[in-house]
Amino acid sequence: MSAEGPPRGANSAPLGGSERSERGGRSNAEADSDVVIDVRGLNKFFGKNHVVRDLSLSVRRGEIFGFLGPNGSGKTTSIRMLCGLLTPDSGEGRCLGFDIVAEAKSIKREVGYMTQRFSFWEDLTIRENLKFIARMYGMKDARSKVDATLAHLGLTERADQLAGALSGGWKQRLALAACLLHDPKLLLLDEPTAGVDPKARRDFWEELHALAAQGITVLVSTHYMDEAERCHKLGYILNGRLLVQGTAREVIDSQSLTTWSVTGANLPELAEALRKLAAVEQVAAFGTALHITGSDSTQLRTAITPLMAESGRDWSQVEPGLEDVFIHLMREAGEAPTAKAAQ
Repeated sequence: MSAEGPPRGANSAPLGGSERSERGGRSNAEADSDVVIDVRGLNKFFGKNHVVRDLSLSVRRGEIFGFLGPNGSGKTTSIRMLCGLLTPDSGEGRCLGFDIVAEAKSIKREVGYMTQRFSFWEDLTIRENLKFIARMYGMKDARSKVDATLAHLGLTERADQLAGALSGGWKQRLALAACLLHDPKLLLLDEPTAGVDPKARRDFWEELHALAAQGITVLVSTHYMDEAERCHKLGYILNGRLLVQGTAREVIDSQSLTTWSVTGANLPELAEALRKLAAVEQVAAFGTALHITGSDSTQLRTAITPLMAESGRDWSQVEPGLEDVFIHLMREAGEAPTAKAAQ
């Protein structure tokens, strides 16, 4: 917890705060207090490698913002700049009301950050790990806070189990408990469910939505499309550049893709024929169906019409999904990045 008082962005009024905004009659101060992350033009280099390029991002209080992109795209570097662990080479912005460059230390006190790798002490028990974290934050009520956090996340019965003996799902829950121990206002979660079983992932996301309902803001990176659909808003980053952001529906609609589904006989042979058509961008198997996607609906329909006339198959137009959009964005931006960029 911060020893310097609450974050200024949450409660104090900026200049002009007494003026009323036109939307909803709220003051500028009230509107600004809802913005937890507001950064513009962030850039980060590691040597000659331009890892993050002109990142601009705005996330509001209580939102779950999904950060998507392939490995090496700059997601982790972006997250570390937002929480003050890395200093951007250029750009500006605020996180939780603090300047991300000049007040990075203050940001760290108000953020819970879960790294990709399990980073707690495996030869300590769950309780011992949390007690150590509590001491690091200088909590006066450390014992009661640890007990409450254990109970809240269903860890009480396992409190005396060594962290190194936990399964992936329980390690994830311990990591989340450590992030929440100091009552952060922002959670930054870097691929938190990688390698975790489906039930543990579902339970984890139920907890995230409960936290968001309490006003905690969550920025989470993930490769799972089902998790992306659980986010309030999404951003897709490739080669260090944020290509698109918005709700899942807005992201899908922004690309104006057309997708057809086909079921029936000889689908592997059909897939090979479809991939040879210039109007077809993607062909992917979904269970017993093929999905065919293109960016020009007229050209796509014209190209597949002869194949649609063949007997033994059923064709229907379906809604494109997020996966279709992200593969399209990678195609539009060129081949997938090959440089070993630091995430």
